[in-house]
Amino acid sequence: MLEERESKEPAMNLFQKNEFKETPFLPVCPEEVPPRPPSFPKKPSPKICGSNYPLSIVFIVVNEFCERFSYYGMKAVLTLYFLYFLHWSEDTSTSVYHAFSSLCYFTPILGAAIADSWLGKFKTIIYLSLVYVLGHVIKSMGALPILGGQMLHTVLSMVGLSLIALGTGGIKPCVAAFGGDQFEEKHAKERTRYFSVFYLSINAGSLISTFVTPMLRGDVQCFGKDCYALAFGVPGLLMVIALVVFSMGSKIYRKPPPEGNIVTQVVKCIWFAISNRFKNRSADIPKREHWLDWAAEKYPRQLIMDVKALTRVLFLYIPLPMFWALLDQQGSRWTLQATRMNGNLGLFVLQPDQMQVLNPFLVLIFIPLFDLVIYRLVSKCGINFTSLRKMAVGMILACLAFAVAATVEIKINEMAPPQPDSQEIFLQVLNLADNEVKVTVLGDENNSLLAESIKSFQKMPHYSKLHLKTKSQNFYFQLKYHNLSIYTEHSVEEKKWYTLIIREDGKSISSMMVKDEENKTTNGMTAMRFVNTLHEEINISLGTDTSLGVEEDYGVSAYRTVQRGEYPAVACRTKSENFSLNLGLLDFGAAYLFVITNSTSQGPQAWKMEYIPANKMSIAWQLPQYALVTAGEVMFSVTGLEFSYSQAPSSMKSVLQAAWLLTVAVGNIIVLIVAQFSSLVQWAEFILFSCLLLVVCLIFSIMGHYYVPIKPEDIQGSADKQIPQIQGNMISLETKKTKL
Repeated sequence: MLEERESKEPAMNLFQKNEFKETPFLPVCPEEVPPRPPSFPKKPSPKICGSNYPLSIVFIVVNEFCERFSYYGMKAVLTLYFLYFLHWSEDTSTSVYHAFSSLCYFTPILGAAIADSWLGKFKTIIYLSLVYVLGHVIKSMGALPILGGQMLHTVLSMVGLSLIALGTGGIKPCVAAFGGDQFEEKHAKERTRYFSVFYLSINAGSLISTFVTPMLRGDVQCFGKDCYALAFGVPGLLMVIALVVFSMGSKIYRKPPPEGNIVTQVVKCIWFAISNRFKNRSADIPKREHWLDWAAEKYPRQLIMDVKALTRVLFLYIPLPMFWALLDQQGSRWTLQATRMNGNLGLFVLQPDQMQVLNPFLVLIFIPLFDLVIYRLVSKCGINFTSLRKMAVGMILACLAFAVAATVEIKINEMAPPQPDSQEIFLQVLNLADNEVKVTVLGDENNSLLAESIKSFQKMPHYSKLHLKTKSQNFYFQLKYHNLSIYTEHSVEEKKWYTLIIREDGKSISSMMVKDEENKTTNGMTAMRFVNTLHEEINISLGTDTSLGVEEDYGVSAYRTVQRGEYPAVACRTKSENFSLNLGLLDFGAAYLFVITNSTSQGPQAWKMEYIPANKMSIAWQLPQYALVTAGEVMFSVTGLEFSYSQAPSSMKSVLQAAWLLTVAVGNIIVLIVAQFSSLVQWAEFILFSCLLLVVCLIFSIMGHYYVPIKPEDIQGSADKQIPQIQGNMISLETKKTKL
């Protein structure tokens, strides 16, 4: 969440145009310069309880809290929505998640251009908030199971996410700066405190939403499944509240008119310098000290010096996207990792997507801890802990976080049951007859796999591996029951899990082969199925809107996933009676088979067998990697913004902020590319990202070693000394459409 900390200082207002005090920015060609709008009237605004704080900032802070709740709440459940509602693969889910995140950091450029050059901040916030709300509505409709099929859900989701990205990115550069506009210049101290409260509202909205929306998804059932429509709808409602609250303060806002976009002027200046240099490559034309000096025919000296200082900082930005590539995987790869872990922490139970709440929570702890304790202790030890060194250490901490994540992933894989390979299946036998049965697999390779007799209702300790000669094959079994020998044939496919169910058939026995759930369950939930030995069909209510029907006489139900928890009395009914079943504890990630029998005077009972074990590794083992990456974020993000702002003139603050957001966007694109084209297993992918960032950290350290820090005031003072006087040497230059 720290990429938004730029809102904390007035100098960090994104895309807010600053005036050049010593050299006014007047391009030589007057027809290209739009007339400067007049300053907005500084009308007095109501204050809060007699203080110097304008009442209008209350509406802005509440708006920001609701908007951040909306954004991060929706984003918290997005990966699992792709994976389990749209049934995409983990790689596709990760790629689309990061494509959306990247788009959210490209659109601030568009929002700033609209606000600074056309509509102004207030109207831009209003109009793009309407787009934002529309995106939430469409996104929520795409999560309704009753509305069309998967194709319609996918289309609605993509349209909704595109509108949300335009809305959240478009208003991002406007809201903080608009709040700063509400203060008069003589109240600069109060304005600084406002930005602190503004930043607190960002993290408060993020903290609460990333904890609440996963609960709405998992704890509430709608249409018999996780309620993604509610998890997306509540953030949408918060965005409506944000828009309404912001509109309520319309009459008391100070609304500055558009002032022009400095980013556009910087781009034009750089482009003119490059094109002018290539147009004048003759040896007769004197060389210039810096390539940007070739813009002197059209642009003022002060702007050129400011752009020179800007390019020095932007050069240091080149390695930065790799850090964001690691940081933003908390909502994708790390959430997917949490689905294979046990969320039971004793006092409470965490959903996999709730682990993301650690990031904003630890941010609020680490910022004062580092500023007030750690940095001061390092300083007292005589260590010159410069800003660039802090950023490098932040990168190293992120490397360590992914190394820890890789270690956790390896441990999860070690605890998980093995998977069948090509031309293999896993088979277990469930004997529901009243006596033991000897099962023999006929064939040269597999006849010794089931050597011992299987007792009635015996729980098998593990699956047996059977080898196939082709991808699909018929297996022949010999069943010995009392003095009878029964031969049966079943067809199987490679890489599958099967249960051979043996049941009574009069005085003899028969068998049926059922395909089991693969060795994974959805988002840490519990999977179950039922075998009904009664002579009546059973309807089982699992606390959802729909019941699960199981046919009579050894009917086998479909799988149903439920939340982890105790199920002491599950309501069941047949045509003749109603009863309840005690299913006991259904744990994270486990798969169960329940056999419903009526062999006692107590009525129907459920015999329980766990054939896919529960997730053994606690989700608490993710805490070290979250702590490391958040500490790295605090050292990298906060320090990076403060350093880059200190190295560029005030007129370039907005351009730097735009470049900073673009590094976040590029980082997400890196994850998208790796997820789509890398065939590595997950732990190896974590190691790959860790090593890549380590290499980038070394490059950044070398760049920082040769970087000479400057003071912004030195730029202003040296402008007249470093720009050569061009006017005396203009005879042979090509300066099309330029008047001197």
